[in-house]
Amino acid sequence: MAGAIIENMSTRKLCIVGGILLVFQVIAFLVGGLIAPSPTTAVPYMSVKCIDVRKNHHKTKWLMPWGPNHCKKLKDFDEAVSRQIEANDIVFAVHIPLPSKEMSPWFQFMLFIMQLDIAFKMDNDLKENAEITLDVSLAYRDDMFDDWEEIAHAIEIRKLKCTFGSPKTVESEGRHYDCDFLPFMEIGSVAHKYYLINIRLPVNDRKGINVGIGEIKDIRLVGIHQNGGFTKVWFAMKTFLTPSILIIMVWYWRRITLMTRAPVLLEKVIFALGISMTFINIPVEWFSIGFDWTWMLLFGDIRQGIFYAMLLSFWIIFCGEHMMDQNERNRLSGYWKQVGPIAVGSFCLFIFDMCERGVQLKNPFYSIWTTEVGTELAMAFIIVAGICLCLYFLFLCFMVFQVFRNISGKQSSLPAMSKARRLHYEGLIFRFKFLMLITLACAAMTVIFFIVSQVTEGHWKWGDITIQVNSAFFTGIYGMWNLYVFALMFLYAPSHKNYGEEQSNGDLGVNSGEELQLTTTITHVDGPTEVYKLARKEAQE
Repeated sequence: MAGAIIENMSTRKLCIVGGILLVFQVIAFLVGGLIAPSPTTAVPYMSVKCIDVRKNHHKTKWLMPWGPNHCKKLKDFDEAVSRQIEANDIVFAVHIPLPSKEMSPWFQFMLFIMQLDIAFKMDNDLKENAEITLDVSLAYRDDMFDDWEEIAHAIEIRKLKCTFGSPKTVESEGRHYDCDFLPFMEIGSVAHKYYLINIRLPVNDRKGINVGIGEIKDIRLVGIHQNGGFTKVWFAMKTFLTPSILIIMVWYWRRITLMTRAPVLLEKVIFALGISMTFINIPVEWFSIGFDWTWMLLFGDIRQGIFYAMLLSFWIIFCGEHMMDQNERNRLSGYWKQVGPIAVGSFCLFIFDMCERGVQLKNPFYSIWTTEVGTELAMAFIIVAGICLCLYFLFLCFMVFQVFRNISGKQSSLPAMSKARRLHYEGLIFRFKFLMLITLACAAMTVIFFIVSQVTEGHWKWGDITIQVNSAFFTGIYGMWNLYVFALMFLYAPSHKNYGEEQSNGDLGVNSGEELQLTTTITHVDGPTEVYKLARKEAQE
C-alpha cells in the first residue's frame, strides 16, 4: 500500500530530518537575537515655536526650526504676549530627522505620536472632554537646498485625556497636566531624506475652536521607525526562504499529480498553505528601497492575514479529515461551521485595517481612534475577532482530543494482527500524534514569545553578549512557520515506496487471511496516509 513519507521513512532518517529542521530553527532565533539590531527605534522631537505673520498661511513658505533659513523663533508664550503675537500666527515646526542626520528607505515606515505639555492656569483651565484642532502639514526634500514639496495637509481633531494630580488652586498654577499620548501620523515608506512638519493651533472663539484646551507650553513628538540593520536581515531571510518554500511546493505537487488518483482535500489544503507561505515570503519589499510605495504596510498586513487564515483553516481540516467518516470527508463544504469564525474574524480585522491604514494612504494624519464612533467601531471589530479566535482555539483543542481518542479507538483492531504488522501501525499512529503535538507547540510558542517580547526590556545581556529579544521573536517565529510548512509538504508528500500486496505482506509477515481482515477493518478508500484511512468514524461509534 502507498503512504506518505512520514509513514514510510525510517525512524533514523526521520530523526535526521527533524534534527536538521531544529538546527535551522535555532539559527532563525540566533539571527535575530545576535545579528539583527532592535526592530525599531524611537526618536524624541521637540517642536520649535515659529512666528508666521503672513495673511495667507501655507501658500508659499515652510517654516524651518533650524538651518540657514530658519524661522523667527519664540522662547515661550510669555514672549508672544509681550510682543502681541496672536496664537494663529504661531507655528510649531519639527524637522525630521535631527540635525546632521538623514532618513533612509531602509527605515520602511514612520509612526509618530504626540505629547502636549499643558500647564494649569486659573483663567485658562482645561475643560472636560476638551478637543484640540490641529492644522498640520507635511513636506519633504532630498537636498538641504531644495524647496520643500508638500506631501499632505489636513485639519485633524484629537480628544484630550488629561489628569491633574494637585488641587486646582492659585498655588498650583504652572504645574503640568498628565496627558495621554495622541496618535499623530503614520507613513508606510521613507523614500526621502528630509521631512518637515508644521503644526498650527487655530483659535476661533466664535466657533469654539481650540477654546478651553488649557495653556499649551510645548508640543513633543516621538518618531518610531524600523532600524535599517533589522530591515536588511529581514529582507535577507525572506530572500533565502522564498526559493526554499517554492521548490518544496513544486516538488510536493508534482508527486501528487504523478499518482493515479485525484488529490484529496487534505493534500489540496497543504498545497494552498504552501502558496500562502510563498505569498508572504516573496520579498517585494526590496522595491520599496527604490520606489515610494506607501501601501506596503497595508499590503504586508493583508499577506499576513491570508497566511494565518489559511493556517487556521488547515488545522481544522487536518483534524477533521482524521476524524470524519468516508462519506463526510474530502468535502470543503463540510467545514463551513468551523471555517466560518475564521472568515468572520479575518474579515473584521481586514475592515479595521482598511479603516486605519487604508485611509492613511491619502491622509497620513488620520486615526480611527480619534473619534468616539471610530473608537467604538475599531474596538467592536477587534473584540469580535478576539472572540472568534478564542472560540476557534477551544474548538481546535477539542478536535485534537477527539482525533486522539478516535485514533486510539482504532488500536483495538491491532492486537489481532501479527507482531510486525501491529508495530508498523503503532509507529504510524505515534508519528501522527507527535505531529499534532508539534502543531500545538508551534502555536503555543508564537503566543509565548509574543508575550515575552512585550513584557521584557527588548534585550537580554550575558556578559559581553547582548541578545535582542524582540528581533529574535520576529525572525524566530517567522522561520518557525516556514519550517513548519516545509515539513508538512515534505512529510505528507506521497512516498516513492509503493508496497504491492506480495511485497507488503512479505515484508510485514502477513498472511492472506490477516490481510483480508486488515482491509475490511481499516479502509477501502484512497488517502494521503494510512492513518488517514485508519481514522474512520464508524469504527469508533
